[in-house]
Amino acid sequence: MKISTKGRYALRMMVDLAENKENGFISLKEIAERQNISKQYLEQIVALLNTSNMLKSSRGKQGGYMLSKEPEAYTVDQILRMTEGNLAPVACLEDEINTCEKSDTCKTLFVWSGLNKVISEYLSGVTLQDILDQHQQRGENNYVI
Repeated sequence: MKISTKGRYALRMMVDLAENKENGFISLKEIAERQNISKQYLEQIVALLNTSNMLKSSRGKQGGYMLSKEPEAYTVDQILRMTEGNLAPVACLEDEINTCEKSDTCKTLFVWSGLNKVISEYLSGVTLQDILDQHQQRGENNYVI
């Protein structure tokens, strides 16, 4: 499994919104400047995140985006699945039911199933608030995802 730029940038954008939630609606231009990501790329990401009601939007001069819930309500798993789709390490685990003709005799399936479980449990256990808290504890001015 490799997280694409889209997934990493989506997470950075959501962390930025969480970090600046006190400022109300944030324009994509502001996020793009702070995160050094093109505004056009963020527009593509927003389109994906808007379908799941993760964001509130406002049009006009003071418009922009904000989180629709508190940062602790968003997991990294949710955000990455919205942008990446399935996070399974191998193709046969992408569907809920494994339809691989070799699944009954595959000697390595338990390895991939275990890895899939670890990935899912870990990413489901990390929230946007956890990222902000970790960043604050480290006392750094910048974060890289």
